Formats: sequence, structure tokens, C-alpha cells
Amino acid sequence: MSTAICWGSIRTILKDSLKSSLLQLECHFTWGLLKQDVDLDDLEETIGYQIEVFIESNIANYNLLSYVCHLRGSNEEALTNLQKAEEEVQKYHPTETDRRTLVTWGNYAWTYYHMKRYEEAQTYVNKVENTYKKLSSTAQWKIQLPEIYAEQGWALLKFGAKYYKKAKDCFEIALKNDPDNPRFNAGYAIAMYRLEDFSHRQCEDINPSLEPLKRAVELNPKDTFIMALLALKLQDLKRADEGKKYIEKAIQITPDLPYVQRYAAKFYRRKGEVDKALEILKKALAVTPKSVFLHHQLGVCYRSKLFQLKDTTRYPPQDQVEELIRLAIFHLKIATDQKTKFFSAHMDLANMYAQGKRYKEAEETFQKALQINILFYDDKQEFYHHYGNFQRFHMKSESEAIRYYLEGLKIEKESYGRNKCRNALKKLLEQRIQRGLGGATDFGTLGLVHNLNDEKDKAIECYEKAIALCPNNEEYLTALCELRLSI
Repeated sequence: MSTAICWGSIRTILKDSLKSSLLQLECHFTWGLLKQDVDLDDLEETIGYQIEVFIESNIANYNLLSYVCHLRGSNEEALTNLQKAEEEVQKYHPTETDRRTLVTWGNYAWTYYHMKRYEEAQTYVNKVENTYKKLSSTAQWKIQLPEIYAEQGWALLKFGAKYYKKAKDCFEIALKNDPDNPRFNAGYAIAMYRLEDFSHRQCEDINPSLEPLKRAVELNPKDTFIMALLALKLQDLKRADEGKKYIEKAIQITPDLPYVQRYAAKFYRRKGEVDKALEILKKALAVTPKSVFLHHQLGVCYRSKLFQLKDTTRYPPQDQVEELIRLAIFHLKIATDQKTKFFSAHMDLANMYAQGKRYKEAEETFQKALQINILFYDDKQEFYHHYGNFQRFHMKSESEAIRYYLEGLKIEKESYGRNKCRNALKKLLEQRIQRGLGGATDFGTLGLVHNLNDEKDKAIECYEKAIALCPNNEEYLTALCELRLSI
């Protein structure tokens, strides 16, 4: 009995002393990668695909996959992937095994800790600490290793938009130690591209990713993924002819790589060559028939063909219209079924249901989109814009449209979606007033829009008209008073 108590006490001491050491480790468990911020099914599929198609070392992929397995509660499977990561180190970096395995050992330590195998966890903590001491020339055993910062950067990128800024910072630190490393430059370029796209959608004058993308391509002319991103960036900057050269070169180097094909298709679709984009996507789909991204892009291409047909034909043949809507819905439905948290695919599908007058399914899809638990503020603003349009143009409810455009404006962070809500709301209110339908609420809301646009004189005029119609409204009186004082 006393032996059991003693052993229990030893395990408790081991556990308590371990925790502080574990928190000092640089690995996926200490990088703040939260389960609720990512679709684990999609992430696991993405990592698995990259392991399958990338010939180069997959150390980082196996390490991340082990962490995903842990988040799923499969710690034994996590250990299997960590063993594969160690094998990759032996294969690709036989002379640097210690420094290249530090993240893997950190993950081992944490995984064993969660399995309550504290002695084994401590063994791996010791291995990490001893390796750092061996590598460090100072008394301080913790040193900055660029490979670790880069691996952290790649993991952060895969966990989504919330982590892009931190990913960029990690690659910057890695580059300070090794400025000409092609992989570090590629990671930095991707982080800049995604951060820019997330923060400044549709802003053509903001292009901090251009030079990093060019630099990454110069350092590794065979990296066709970066080449494709550079082409899309040049297209954003109205330099499509220059971008086309990079797209053609990327396809020439890796003609069967779906990662490149999907961006090439996007390039040609945005260029107006939708049939060429469809041809590329169908070829890529033959290689990876379950690719969510490819199905989404196919749906978007059929939507583009539908709009082209409507724009260029006064009375488009109904059978062609219906077939394009059917094809778009078919592929978008596959995308949303396979990736239930794919927000933009849900929005596209809902809008296509509306185009096909399938309003019940459109409503259900809009609601599914709003319930996705990893939405950012700009996603929600975009939702309110699209849902407002659905209420206005398909449900013929201007009051509901105004309500949802306003919901988008209430999220007080600037984005492309918020701007669209503001413009749509302004246009609708002005039309209502011109038709003689404007009440106090319409004038008051238009005053708010003008105020947000820094059009103070117009805002004052609107609030005065709102107060004339509703003299005792405190909201309008307060807004008018604040505006007059601000001039």
C-alpha cells in the first residue's frame, strides 16, 4: 500500500516538474494552434495530399499531421507520424539529425505527456535540452534556429487567416539567419500574399507581396506553386501579359500538378478565357477527383459562363441557362459537402440556388454558411452583403435587405465586404427616397452611411429630414448634435 502511495507521489512530482519544461519547448503544442480555428478533416486531407505529391522532405508535414492526430484524440497515430518525421530527417539530413529533430522531439514529449507516460515525456524533454546546450555557444541553452521558425511559419499558414501575421513574423526571423534560403523565402512570400489578400481584398494599390514572390521564384525557378501565385499577383496589378508568361512556364514545368493547375485555371477565368480554365480544371480533376478546390473552381467557372451568356445575349436560351446553373450547383454542392466549413463555396452555392429560383435551398445554404464557427469579421460582412442582395433581388424584400446590409456595417472593421454593404445600402436608400418611399428610418440610416463615408454635410441633411419626420427620436438628435459639434 505504501509503495503504491509512493509511486503515485513520484508520478505527481514528475508530472508537475514536466509541465514547466514542456512549455519551454518549440513545437506545435506551444505555438498556439487552436483546434476551433481550423477544419481538421480538410487540414488532414491537405497534409496527406502534400505528402503524396511532394518529393522533397516531408518532416514538417509529418510533424503537423501528428499534431492533427493528437487534436483528434489519436495519440498512437500521432506517434506513428512522429516516427515517419524522424525517418525523413535520417533520409534528407543525415548530418544534422539533432537540430532537424528538435520539433519532432518536442511533439513526442507533449504527446507522451497527454498519454500520461511521463517518464518517456521527460526523456524527450532531456533530449531537446541537451541538444540545445550542445548547439549553443553561450550559457543560455535556448538559441534561435531558423529551421524551427520556418516550420512554425508553415504550420501557422495551414491553420488559416487568423495566423498569417504570426507566420510572416516567423519567416522574417528565419530569413535574418539565412536570407538566401529558398524555402524560407517561399514561406515568407506565401504569408505576404495571403495576408495581403485577407487584409486588403480588391485593393489594387497595395502590393507588398510582389517583391517577395519575385525573390522566391529567382531563388527557386522550379517552384511552380510560387510562380503561379506571382502570376495571379501580376494579374491583380493589371500586368496580365507578364503574369501569363509565368503561368505558361509553370504549366510547362509541372503540367500534371493540381496545385499549379488550379491557379492557372483561376488566372485564365479572371482573364475571361473561361473555356480554357475549364479545360485545365477537368484535366486536374482526373488526377485528384476529390479535390474540393477544383470542384469549387469548376462551379465558379460555370457561373462565369452563365453571366457571360446573360451579358452577351439579350434573350439567352433557357436550356443553356438551366444547364450552366445545374453544372455550377453540382460542383459547388460537392465542394460544400466535402468541406463543410468552406465559407466562400457555401456563398457561391447559395447564390446559384437563387439564380435557379431554388429559394428554399438557397436559404438553407445561407444559414449553413453563417453557422460556420471559424468565420472572421470580413466573412460575416460578406455574408450580410450577399444575404441582403438575396432578400432584395430574389425575395423582393427591401426592408430585410436594409436590415442585413446594416448588420454588415455594424461590424466596425473595414473590409471589402463592409464597403459592399455600405454602397448597396446607400444605393437602395437613395432609390427608396427618390420613389417617395423614404421614411424617418430611411433618412436616419442614410445619414449614418454618409457619416461613415465622412460626408458630414450630407449626413446632417439626412438627420434633419429624419427628425422632421420623427421629432423625438433620441438616436437621430444625438447623431445630429455630434455631427454639428465635429464640424
